[in-house]
Amino acid sequence: MQPEESSVSASGTSDTSASSEFDPKLFSVLIVDNDPAHARAMTESLERTGYRCAVATSGPEGKRMLEQNTYDIVITDLVMNEFDGMQTLALARQLLPDSQVIMVTGHATVTKAVEAMQLGAFNFLEKPITPSRLRAIAAKAVESVQLKQTNLELRRRLDERFGFEGIIYAGPQIQYLIDRLKRIAPTDATVLITGESGTGKELIARAIHQNSPRKNKRLVALNVRAVSENLVESEMFGHVRGAYTDAVTDREGAFQYADGGSLFLDEVGDMPMSTQIKLLRVLEEHQITRVGDNKPIKVNVRLISATNRPLENMIEEGHFRNDLYYRLKVVTVHLPPLRERRDDIIPLMDHFRKTFIRRHNHGPCNFSPAVTRKFYAYDWPGNIRQLRNFVETMVVLDTDGKLDLDDLPPELIEPGADLSNEILASTLHDSGHSESGIGLQLPSELVGKTMDAIERWAIEETLKITAGNREEAAKILDIGARTLYRKLDKYRQD
Repeated sequence: MQPEESSVSASGTSDTSASSEFDPKLFSVLIVDNDPAHARAMTESLERTGYRCAVATSGPEGKRMLEQNTYDIVITDLVMNEFDGMQTLALARQLLPDSQVIMVTGHATVTKAVEAMQLGAFNFLEKPITPSRLRAIAAKAVESVQLKQTNLELRRRLDERFGFEGIIYAGPQIQYLIDRLKRIAPTDATVLITGESGTGKELIARAIHQNSPRKNKRLVALNVRAVSENLVESEMFGHVRGAYTDAVTDREGAFQYADGGSLFLDEVGDMPMSTQIKLLRVLEEHQITRVGDNKPIKVNVRLISATNRPLENMIEEGHFRNDLYYRLKVVTVHLPPLRERRDDIIPLMDHFRKTFIRRHNHGPCNFSPAVTRKFYAYDWPGNIRQLRNFVETMVVLDTDGKLDLDDLPPELIEPGADLSNEILASTLHDSGHSESGIGLQLPSELVGKTMDAIERWAIEETLKITAGNREEAAKILDIGARTLYRKLDKYRQD
């Protein structure tokens, strides 16, 4: 290795700018070289910049260190006895797929180094190595590692947001649905998602895509209802210049744009009959023809569609094609309305509360038990979308850190209700001193049951309205927290 000099990369720019974009101390480097003096020179040069370096002075020692530790960058000599650079490269690719490997080679083995790059090495350094060249290539390798880490983090966030783990629920209906989706997602089967508006059909479509082999390709969403009837074909299949008056350039449609990935057609029941015929042909032949063109284009797209309309009734009325219906519903997923899955209301409230606190940079705030009861009893004609909007409104308008009855949207306030009296009654109820009978209503099937059964029902219902907060439930029930924990343990054993 040559003496220390001003550090200039192959492009002619100073590598100090590259190193300033990251903190070298955050990256670990393994140097494998059976020439101890050369290994020490490379180590000193990189450590002077801030990298954390480990050294192996033989191939077998490098192998052992790779098997026992994690490194971001591996710099290995190509020619070594017993365990050479090519073997080191293969082991690093196997054990540390997110790392980058730099090969060190003499002039006589440059061809071999190029072969190593074809097998996954990041770059190679030809002896004699200048410190500036070493640092420049190390900085480029770090950029590549950072990019991999960023992509992994983005994928992790997508998995959290759109994976099955991102679906908020507590009741058995959605658990059954997720179990079903886990079997559907890895296949290429077309999926038809049914359910009322606002039940989360697009979220389910994204979860299917995100858990499929196509997850690294696009998911393109197209709402058929939102497109003018005479433009639906153009939006789906694209058009060529001059196909109609406003077609001034060629344009890709949703199918072509989603090639290799998934296409989500929302409100598919609103598709014109003429477009239905063409869509059926696309599903059968796996190729599209743009509007105004005669040349077919091959496409590889998984189709996920959704509707809030009864397609069976539309078939009987002649508004939807029977053959297309069966092509769309190879697998059917039905999303129940929120009023039929009330156990999910409180977890959803809490999820959206946290979401909008972050989004609007709001201070901490919590729902009062009275508001929780209101939400739990409401029928939610707009489903999850409506609940989400209500929670956002309450968080935005909150000034005292308590999302209470006075923060409710108008739809949740009964006509003619005296809100001040209702707040007072709620306060009495929540403090355990209600004299007006406001609160949980005993279901008729518990009449005549033992006090233990009635007590268990009261505890379980109160835990629902406190989103599982045992301390809050104990306070409402006017019992000690230890007593509540003891009773819950007894229920689990029963």
